[in-house]
Amino acid sequence: MATIRELKTVEEWQALHTDNGGQKVLIMKHSTTCPISAAAWRAVQTFVNNDETGKADYVMVKVIESRTVSNAIAEDLHVRHQSPQAILLQNGEVAWQATHWDITEKSLAKALG
Repeated sequence: MATIRELKTVEEWQALHTDNGGQKVLIMKHSTTCPISAAAWRAVQTFVNNDETGKADYVMVKVIESRTVSNAIAEDLHVRHQSPQAILLQNGEVAWQATHWDITEKSLAKALG
């Protein structure tokens, strides 16, 4: 079963962004105070818990608690920050993204093929 790792520092983000070995990376930007984000977070957790093949590295950023990490991701990827937001990286580039109610188990499965 796959797991989700929390990114808490900009250094952790930079290491992941520059050295992921070509592995797909799914980033979940989650607001711990937003009910829409809570629903998206549950969808991501369910999807990851059912991923037995390790389709990607899974990371989560709490956007309020780790604002500098969230901002660094937006800046480095040239993606406007939203929350909740799921971003799929492939070879260090944004391959897919979704926000709010578009973050579902079905959309994740389609994006990760």
